[in-house]
Amino acid sequence: MNQKKLYIIMHSDEGEKLGNRILSLGIEGVLFRSPNNFEELWKESNAFLFIGAMGICVRTIAPYLKDKFTDPAVINMDTKARFIQSVLSGHVGGANELTIDLSNKIGAQPVITTVSDCNKLWSLDTLANRFNWKMECHHSLTGITAAFVNRRPTALLLEARDEGALFLETSLPDHVKVFYTTIEIDESKFDIIIAVSPFIHEFRKPVLYYRPAMLCLGLGCQKGIDSRLFSTQVSRLLNNNKLSVLALRHVGTVDIKSDEHALIQFADVINLPLQTFGGGILSQYDIPNPSNKVESVTGSKGVAEAVAMHLSKNELYLEKTKEQVEDKFFTMAIAIEKSMERKGMVEIVGAGPGDPELVSVRGKRFLQTADLILYAGSLVPKELTHYAKSGCVVKSSAGMDLETQIETMKSFYDRGLFIVRLHTGDPCIYGAIQEQMARMDELNMQYHITPGISSFQAAAAALQSQFTIPEEVQSIILTRGEGLTPMPEKEQLHKLAQSQSTMCIYLSASIADKVQDELLVHYPSDTPVAVCYKLSWKDEKIWKTTLSQLAQTIEENNLSMTTMIVVGKAIGNRSGESKLYHHQFTHAFRKGLEVKE
Repeated sequence: MNQKKLYIIMHSDEGEKLGNRILSLGIEGVLFRSPNNFEELWKESNAFLFIGAMGICVRTIAPYLKDKFTDPAVINMDTKARFIQSVLSGHVGGANELTIDLSNKIGAQPVITTVSDCNKLWSLDTLANRFNWKMECHHSLTGITAAFVNRRPTALLLEARDEGALFLETSLPDHVKVFYTTIEIDESKFDIIIAVSPFIHEFRKPVLYYRPAMLCLGLGCQKGIDSRLFSTQVSRLLNNNKLSVLALRHVGTVDIKSDEHALIQFADVINLPLQTFGGGILSQYDIPNPSNKVESVTGSKGVAEAVAMHLSKNELYLEKTKEQVEDKFFTMAIAIEKSMERKGMVEIVGAGPGDPELVSVRGKRFLQTADLILYAGSLVPKELTHYAKSGCVVKSSAGMDLETQIETMKSFYDRGLFIVRLHTGDPCIYGAIQEQMARMDELNMQYHITPGISSFQAAAAALQSQFTIPEEVQSIILTRGEGLTPMPEKEQLHKLAQSQSTMCIYLSASIADKVQDELLVHYPSDTPVAVCYKLSWKDEKIWKTTLSQLAQTIEENNLSMTTMIVVGKAIGNRSGESKLYHHQFTHAFRKGLEVKE
């Protein structure tokens, strides 16, 4: 929620008492009892909470109302704090969000009456602010919103990949159909179009554009070029190439042009900083249109193209264009921010320890939108793949070698599709992703990692244990025993055991005898041990024992895979208290009590 300058208005002793109670909960605001300067307050604040009858609230604000884009948020609460209602500027002003926030803090029943919220539809007028987009409406916004909330057939065009596009893609109302190219859209079947795109399209139907900041603009120019004409010409060139100026993310040039007035003014107009780079940086890029003359001046064979590539970490979308303004020349080039380009992409997702509900919200959304889910079938429960959308291809990698895995993903990647590589726990902890990333680097495949809950965290939760003890155990060691894969000499278990930290041992059930012997070098034989099998799975089992019985416990229960061994006195411990909640401890959010002698 955006920071609100909250003014609390009341007219009774009961209302004032409730206002002070609200402030005591840590809510920042200013109390006013029956103010006679309300017109001034209306101009000063962007949020009002009225305590009392709704009628008083309505009559007070009525003379000052203008429109939903400028009016502040207004909410009303009864003096018993039973109900709190969003009254004005529910979406744009943030009254709905403020209502929910305050209701959670004070325990009141929130009352939200905006149609989209009641019907659990997107709030079209707030999406841009929520996801840092710019909004452009080629029709009446009111008309488009009315059609949307009345569930008229809607086409959703997604030509960007970011958090907002992911949200829309995974929360589609039943009257909205998603598309990824304009060619697929038959406009005759839809009343309105919503487009998340940097591109300008010529739709016949009413369209609401959301412009993600994803275009990277490289510029070069001769000294003294006319600022006004330069800005006009650049905007025209973007428009002619069907690119929206509202989708600009970065604008840059070579460092020797850092004081060029035309470049500075253009950057000011589009409200972006002008970024500059030295020839040494720009010369690293293999640009399609090199110039010896430019290289002799800047040290780089080109400015506009190299800057666009550097800013975007991507290849060029629009190669260098040379244009003339009066007797001066300038160049421009465009590239799309690589992480936001809707093309082949691999998302390496941490599935969590096993329970499908322990995957992250982001990970679940990726699973819901993937065209291919390649999951580690021997370790990841198949139930996690049930999040897949209709038409998604789901394959287990259990029987695949590395090359087969890469070939499988690349066949989808080369078609511009989205792949989820699903690994158990957190993929960066014994996830075997390093070799996959190395191969994808060689093939110039774009990928990203979504972390997951590791099994050591699931173990702590299942054991109802804090794996650290104040002043006794402050380290957690994640490691494995030495089996077929050798351990570095300095990481041998008996050496790590010297600290007697809480130790979480992966992939070692099959060598339990060796693990036990090494740990006994430094841990006492009665040290608590937990043998955790399939943590958070439906058939999870946990055996609590001591270090001297570790190997026997594993052997008797015939354990090998998906087993974690936890060792240390922190298991089940309830002794020791941190300083954080001590009544004498002072920190940034609380002043400790002083002890009187």
